[in-house]
Amino acid sequence: MHIDSALRLTRRLTLAVTTIALVSACASMQKPVSVADTIAKTPELSTLNGLVKAAGLTETLQGPGPFTVFAPNDAAFKALKAGTLEDLGKHPEKLKDLLTYHVVPGALAAKDVKNSTVKAVNGDPLALSKAGDFVTVENAMAVKGDVMASNGVIHIIDTVMTPPKK
Repeated sequence: MHIDSALRLTRRLTLAVTTIALVSACASMQKPVSVADTIAKTPELSTLNGLVKAAGLTETLQGPGPFTVFAPNDAAFKALKAGTLEDLGKHPEKLKDLLTYHVVPGALAAKDVKNSTVKAVNGDPLALSKAGDFVTVENAMAVKGDVMASNGVIHIIDTVMTPPKK
């Protein structure tokens, strides 16, 4: 009887510890957040995040979507010609046009990219291509793909794309 009681107690303790561990794991798992919130939380997209805010696009990118964002990293913005960011800051419509050129309606994972042309949110065409695991959009390469968000997907790219002159 004594061994039986100890065995039951051990089982209960094991079950309790396992349950606590599972609950803790579930509580620490992050829920997917919106495209805008994912951009804001990604250190290498801090410049883009500031520009999204300045253009008034945060609320849009927190909306239902889905969106595919080809997000230039901070290094891509640093590579721009001197004065470009300052000029965009003075011309909100140019900034909005540039940023929406990096967004496509719908969620497009890297595995779904085909050699094709898609229409950006600003209305301009974007050339997509894929060779093996490498995804490119216009003259930019995805350095990190499939950053999933609750309302879309982000592909971090190495170049700031400029929309065609209108």
